[in-house]
Amino acid sequence: QVQLVESGGGLVQPGGSLSLSCAASGKFLQIYDMGWYRQAPGKQRELVAFTTNNGGTWYGDFEKGRVTISRDGARKMVNLRMNSLKPEDTGVYYCNADIEVRLPELVRRDYWGQGTQVTVTS
Repeated sequence: QVQLVESGGGLVQPGGSLSLSCAASGKFLQIYDMGWYRQAPGKQRELVAFTTNNGGTWYGDFEKGRVTISRDGARKMVNLRMNSLKPEDTGVYYCNADIEVRLPELVRRDYWGQGTQVTVTS
């Protein structure tokens, strides 16, 4: 059973920063893309950022430098750093990963974490 476990988040003041982490656990062969999405109240889920397994990074629509995504050497964890937080950054942040598992056949599946709440308020 593959799981994505998020940590971080919580209550942050406007202008502050936050760090989120996501760790993959369970039996799997390889993680391909791994990243973060968020969903604000009443809005659709949107991309924050993701990384590819060959080191590529992609970001959603943010000011340059406000969001940074990184992946550890073993490529089982992805971290997100957001600066200059605004109230509109409030939402549930979800970790997402494209993971190859053996069923016994090899398949790639999309996995999601349970989400972590981020609230930006003074």
